[in-house]
Amino acid sequence: MISIMEFKSKKKWAWWVILFWLLIWEIGARLLNQEILLVSPFVVFQRLFQLLKDSHNWFLIGASMVRVMSGFLLAMILGVLLAYLAYRWNWFKTLMNPVFYTVKSIPVASFVILILVWVKANALAPVISFLVGLPIFYDQILKALESQNPSLEEMSIVFHISKKKKFRYLTLAQILPYLETACSLAIGFCWKAGMAAEVIGLPDGAIGSQLHEAKVFLDTTSLFAWTLLVIILSSLMDRMVQIGIHKMIKEVLRS
Repeated sequence: MISIMEFKSKKKWAWWVILFWLLIWEIGARLLNQEILLVSPFVVFQRLFQLLKDSHNWFLIGASMVRVMSGFLLAMILGVLLAYLAYRWNWFKTLMNPVFYTVKSIPVASFVILILVWVKANALAPVISFLVGLPIFYDQILKALESQNPSLEEMSIVFHISKKKKFRYLTLAQILPYLETACSLAIGFCWKAGMAAEVIGLPDGAIGSQLHEAKVFLDTTSLFAWTLLVIILSSLMDRMVQIGIHKMIKEVLRS
């Protein structure tokens, strides 16, 4: 049985690392002494707390989270399904290869402008998040399926292991670590792409619209504060997904 400890996330940062870079940021801001170019982290955190006190901003945060995470979840579901089909049928994999190569090669900005021709601004962020996340899930899950040990499959046949147990202890146990990696990668990319879509599309009630407004009015403090908020939201979503997958791994590998 595979150890659960092998699947624990390695992306853990010590507090002193974060404090170190905050100190570098503060020193840089003091040396530059130009708030329009670089704002002190202390001032940014103050502005962030002010933004969070406004109940309207919570609506903006919720709306952007729904847009980005809906694209992320759809990418995960469809990515897993397409990877399974590609694993089962080689002709399907051959058919999908140029599609995913093209999707991965197109710059996000080009994607946003192209999709904006076909969909409304409010639907732009979910679509872009979906298109950015889909190849990540497809590649990782397909890699997981193709890396299964054939000897274990043969042993399951020899010992007459049921399909349910074979799926649980062989296939699912193999997929989940790759799914965790895919989720960790996709969440960050989905948030970046989703915010780019909101900044360009300017939907009603969105973090991206606030970022655009801060840029137009040269409000660097708000620009940094909203950007910091996006980083925090992305990290929180990443952590929540990791916790969920770890619980699934424990359940799957439990005797």
